Amino acid sequence: MNAINKTAIGIAAGVAGTLFIGYCIYFDSKRRADPDYKKKVRERRRRTRKSGNAGRSGMPNLNDHEAIERYFLQEIQLGETLIARGEFENGVEHLANAIVVCGQPARLLQVLQTSLPAQVFAMLILKMQEFGSRSNAEMNDTPKIVSASSLGGGAGPDLSLGLDSANSAVLIDDLE
Repeated sequence: MNAINKTAIGIAAGVAGTLFIGYCIYFDSKRRADPDYKKKVRERRRRTRKSGNAGRSGMPNLNDHEAIERYFLQEIQLGETLIARGEFENGVEHLANAIVVCGQPARLLQVLQTSLPAQVFAMLILKMQEFGSRSNAEMNDTPKIVSASSLGGGAGPDLSLGLDSANSAVLIDDLE
């Protein structure tokens, strides 16, 4: 009697598996036969291509620890390579991206302060301030507009990320 039950269960599982695979094939053929299918696929690919280029050089999924780690190491390596070549602005951009996803940014900044030239480290601090002001503006949904008169009234606008030169020098001196 056990042999009959095992055989019946095996046959039932085989029939259920066959029906499931048949349903999947049927559903896939109906989906592909849809006239709007190719349009939807092209639109989705276009959206993902645009959204992939919109962020900071392809930020990883923040829920995936391994992806964050790979991204962090890639950005550090690329930043160091570019700085060694003399491309300071691009190198600082990549180092700033690494700091953004870093679990201990203060510790990383201490290491970078000892290993980078003072001018490059100052550029990195300014880039991090820019990221911070950008994220604050995004969180508040109000753009931060700074006029030349509110910064002490120079002949033209101060392009140092909304900081007057005295404040940015104090901040950089404190970190050095």
